[in-house]
Order: sequence, then C-alpha cells, then structure tokens
Amino acid sequence: MRFFDLAGLLLVQLVWGFHWAVLKFGLKEFPTLLLMGMRFAAVAALLCPFFRISRRQVLPILGLSLTFGSLNFGLMYAGVAHLDASTSAIIGQAQVPFSAILAAYFYNDRFGWRRLIGLALSFLGIILIVGEPRVGGNFLWVACILGSALAAAIGNIQIKTLGPISSFALSGWVSLFTAPQLLLLSLLMENGQWTAITNATWHGWSSLSYTVFVISIGSYYVWYPVIRRYPLNQVMPFTLLVPVFGVVSGILMLGEKLNLQTFLGSIATIAGVAIIVLRRAPKVVSDES
Repeated sequence: MRFFDLAGLLLVQLVWGFHWAVLKFGLKEFPTLLLMGMRFAAVAALLCPFFRISRRQVLPILGLSLTFGSLNFGLMYAGVAHLDASTSAIIGQAQVPFSAILAAYFYNDRFGWRRLIGLALSFLGIILIVGEPRVGGNFLWVACILGSALAAAIGNIQIKTLGPISSFALSGWVSLFTAPQLLLLSLLMENGQWTAITNATWHGWSSLSYTVFVISIGSYYVWYPVIRRYPLNQVMPFTLLVPVFGVVSGILMLGEKLNLQTFLGSIATIAGVAIIVLRRAPKVVSDES
C-alpha cells in the first residue's frame, strides 16, 4: 500500500473515531433533530448541485433516506446525547455483526465457526458494557445505539441494490431527502430551535461543521478512492481503529473514565468484530464499493 493511501486510511479512522466525542458538543447546544436536520441540509446544498442521480434511483434513495438517514442517525444522535462517547463508539460496532447476519440471510453468506465465535464475542462484549452500573440505567439509549447499528446494516443492504452510483451523489441525495424529515420532526417534537441557533457558541457550530465537512464530505473523499484501489480484505481491518479512537476521544476531550468492566467489554467487542472482518478472503476479491 502506498504511503499516502496508508496515511489517508489512518486519518479517516481517526476522524471517524473522534466524531463520537465531537458530536457531544453539538448535542449540548442544539436540539437533537434540529442538529441532524441542519447537517443533512448543509450536505445536500453542497453536493446535490454537482452530482446527479437517475430517475430509477430516486425511489430507492428515498427509501434509503428513511433507514440509513433518519432512522440510523436519529437513533444514533439520541443515544450519544445520553451516553458516554466511548460507550457509544463501542456499542456502535454492533453494525458489523448485524451486517454479517443480514448478509447470511439475504445472500446466503455462510457462517463458519470462526465467524460464529466472532458474533458471540462481539455481543458478549456489548452485554458486559450494558451491564456496567452507569450504563445499565440507560438501557433505552443503549437500545437506540443498537437500533442505529441495525438500521445502518439494513441501509448497506439497500445500497447494494442501487447499482453504480457516485459516493458523493449518494451522500448528497440521501441528505436531500433526509433533511426535510428531520426538520419537520424537530418542528413537531422539539422547541427552542431559534434560541439554540442564536445562542450557539463556537463549540456547537464547530461540531456541526465537523460532521458536514470532515465526516460527510472530507472523509469519504479519501475513503472511497482507497477502497476502490485495494482489496476490501486489505482495507476493512483499518476500521477496527474507529472504536479505539472513539474511546480515546471520550477520555481526552470529555474526561470520560474507562473502568475494568467496560474495558473488558470493549476488548471482547473489538475482538469479535475483528474475527468477522478478518475472515479469510475469497479467491477473487471485488474492489466494488
């Protein structure tokens, strides 16, 4: 792997991992649905004028905006608002075993004994984390993170049915359909939106800018060319760094503590995800993203 590709991959995992802590700053200053709505509206405004989709892709992308957009991010933001960033980052890794289970159901992707062990380990780790006293009382928000992971896994299945599409077109048009849903829900379910906007500090606006420019646009500008250039089994193991950086971000930026039970749960979850991600590659590896 070329040096700049390797550096880019590491940088992407870093910004994705720190996203969990950065997001907390925005959620402290903006209502949850409003923050998401503004994020998707900004991404749509920046990308849709430059990247088009075909008419046959409109309905599938509209459906994707419900699962991968509103449901995924709605549940994730709700959970992160009430849980530690480090806890959220680890539990969010449930997307990997959920994706493996859905792939087995929809694509007859067989489970070997190694992947079954990986599934068991990852869920055992999540159970350990949920059983920790400070987390156990917030099971509703844990369920939100798990629901977000499941919605993201379903969204990945939907994306496979779209056929060839530009990554930025997909991000922009999903955002265009998602933003009105979230802004309308904010209008119906939240209050104080204008006060939050006028009183927001640079912390809140920086958090929003990070999700728009660094996460939604910048990271994928680096990520997608690399996964097209190299086999997926060479690239995907780097994503194991995301929860590690997520935990580090919570400790460094928010002063969160990592006790023994949460640490053991984190190790088990990451180990289980690693077994699933690092399974033996098939003879022919597709570079399709």
